[in-house]
Amino acid sequence: MLPFVPPAESFHHQGKTLRYTRLGRGDPILLIHGLSGSGQWWRSNILALAQKHEVFVVDLVGYGQSRRQKSVSVTENAELLAAWMEALELRQATVIGHSLGGHVATRLVSLVPERISHLVLVSATGLLKGHIARLALKLPRAGVSGRISFLPRIMLDSARAGLPNLWRSGRSLLTDDVSELLPLMQVRTLVVWGARDNLVPPTLGQQLAGAIVGAQYREIRGAGHVPMVDKPEEFNALVLEFLEQVN
Repeated sequence: MLPFVPPAESFHHQGKTLRYTRLGRGDPILLIHGLSGSGQWWRSNILALAQKHEVFVVDLVGYGQSRRQKSVSVTENAELLAAWMEALELRQATVIGHSLGGHVATRLVSLVPERISHLVLVSATGLLKGHIARLALKLPRAGVSGRISFLPRIMLDSARAGLPNLWRSGRSLLTDDVSELLPLMQVRTLVVWGARDNLVPPTLGQQLAGAIVGAQYREIRGAGHVPMVDKPEEFNALVLEFLEQVN
């Protein structure tokens, strides 16, 4: 596992600060964590991806190294990341988003499609509007569907973010729907899901992939809602295979 150093770089835009780190060389890969998460959730993936790519790991506003700020909506996160990509002149980028991060990534593609060549949606939200009650019932089981040793990281990042930030992000996640964007997307897309995901079920992943022209769908056996942590070798292999495919 790669020793993960705290992000050393900051991007300031309209009163918000985005913290990020980078590693490797090549076409850029942007990693976006999910609700209650941080860039630390990608520790088992960064080194494999950085062999041929420059990997950027961001901490969304209100989380990880970007905490001590009020979290913002899905759309505002996408707008901030779009401004950041433009400032760094990132092109031919692969955007990989987990859960809320996948939701943000979908909005990001709609804002700067010319800068994004590949999209990987990992247990992504975006189609949960109207599923609030069912989601709440599944929360108690979500933490035990994957790697138990990861629970302390989840709890630490959640505590650091704080309930107000989690509430704001969760409310935005559950009221924003990306259904209308999906058929319009032109970017090559891979949808990855954990077969044991009790929080955002694989049926929603299949629905998500089915709405995006040409999207590939892959399930990882034995993985829960955080497949890149639960089964990192399988996850890394799927992503790298996808990136190496000829269009």
